Amino acid sequence: MKLSRFRLLLLSCFLIIEQAPQTTRASKILAVYAFPGKSHYMMHTALIRELIANGHQVTMIAAFSLESQKLGSNYTEILIEPVYDFWHDVKLSFGAQHLFELTRMDNYDFLKMLQIIGLKTTEHALKQPKVQALIHAKETEGVFDLLLAEQFYQEAFLALAYKYRIPIVTTSTLGYENHMSQMMGLITPWSFVPHGFLPFTDRMSFFERLKNSFVSMFEDLHRLLIYFPQMDALTQQHFGNVLAEVPKVKDMEHQISVMLLNSHAPLTTARPTVDAMIPVGGMHIYPPKPLPADIKAFLDGATDGAIFFSLGSNVQSKDMPADMVQLFLDVFRSLKQRILWKFEDDMGALPPNVMIKKWMPQADILAHRNVKVFITHGGLFGTQEGVHYAVPLLGIPFYCDQHLNMNKAVLGGYAISLHFQSITKDILRDSLMQLIYNATFKENMKQVSAVFRDRAMDARKSAVYWIEYVIRHKGAPHMHLAGLDLNWFQFYLLDVILFVVATIIFTLLVLWLVVRLLLGSDRNYRKAKRH
Repeated sequence: MKLSRFRLLLLSCFLIIEQAPQTTRASKILAVYAFPGKSHYMMHTALIRELIANGHQVTMIAAFSLESQKLGSNYTEILIEPVYDFWHDVKLSFGAQHLFELTRMDNYDFLKMLQIIGLKTTEHALKQPKVQALIHAKETEGVFDLLLAEQFYQEAFLALAYKYRIPIVTTSTLGYENHMSQMMGLITPWSFVPHGFLPFTDRMSFFERLKNSFVSMFEDLHRLLIYFPQMDALTQQHFGNVLAEVPKVKDMEHQISVMLLNSHAPLTTARPTVDAMIPVGGMHIYPPKPLPADIKAFLDGATDGAIFFSLGSNVQSKDMPADMVQLFLDVFRSLKQRILWKFEDDMGALPPNVMIKKWMPQADILAHRNVKVFITHGGLFGTQEGVHYAVPLLGIPFYCDQHLNMNKAVLGGYAISLHFQSITKDILRDSLMQLIYNATFKENMKQVSAVFRDRAMDARKSAVYWIEYVIRHKGAPHMHLAGLDLNWFQFYLLDVILFVVATIIFTLLVLWLVVRLLLGSDRNYRKAKRH
């Protein structure tokens, strides 16, 4: 009896060992997060912390220091100094006084804007002495096991993977983008997948599909004909002396093993994808921490509910035109609810139901039971937090993917979206009243929140798993789609279509010649017979 129990225990141990997930040894990861976008670091910081917690060593080229995170001896930082003020370039290039004017830019200017700031910030980072030392290092064998890079107009840094002969994992803070088709070897149907910068849903009218196709094609051609040659030149300038052959951006993108996307159902439209594109949206969301005492007391006392107002880190409320600031204050003064407003300057006398602060713990505030509405610019991180904590949204989108995020939210019935220049007191007040008192918005948000939270694996754990997977399997070449190795005309079957069309034309031509010959022979026969 005792022996049988021992055998059963031994068998159980073997089963547990067999079923346990594969682990990856402590690896040396080179992370490149050189773009100085503060909101982007919500995802970056969460990922780096998780990797270090899993025992990996991370050397990070950073636009902002993570030293305050106390990440320990496994973290080495190569800080880019000074922080590049890319918004200065944007304002200079497009004649804008403040970012609220970006609502007047068209989609083509937005695409060009992103590519301009990508080139400028990449060049600034590559010139850093410590980055140059990394590029020109003599010893490369076994120094790093993986390159982890942001997928945001920083492609020159992918050459570091060739320098150290390591696989690549990239992270996209914007989630899915249409140009990822060519990068990952799939076809994105423009008929129902809206471009990320267009205010469309996946249910487009004919003219919306027409514009979507035009903008998507414009981006593809602009990247191929204008942007890529400029980024190739930058790559050649900084890697020409250290690599025997400097790869083109298009070829480097094809070497990406896995792409981690700041996206997750149902906050993005359903679309074709591939195994190497992993949605990890919401990985920056942690269990709520205790609120600062004054904010907690303010929210606890909001017996009629509270409204949280923040436009993120780039578009700041302090830059809002004075008449619009007054409009918001007038509406807030008329409400029974309390308003927490992230305002980056002193405002003077305030209505008694309004509290302003230069910085607020956004996710922790949204977790408070009394918060009824989140006024947001519609950025992906804030949208995810609002959905996670099931707080209906009043969106005021300004640029890039914010329009798409808010359109999806409006279609889902958990948000109202306003155009900044068109806001009036009546429109603002009515929108807030709808979101607070119409229970449909809250019910829809609860359903969306339930879907967003329902996952096979925690977002941070999923991201680390796939990074370790790529390291374990030496770049995971089995996930590389063969379509990436085809020429564009082969990929889109244009050669096959041309062959089929040519064959049909040739066959019809032959048939026509045969019929003509037969008819000609018949006429000659009958003519000869008459004579």
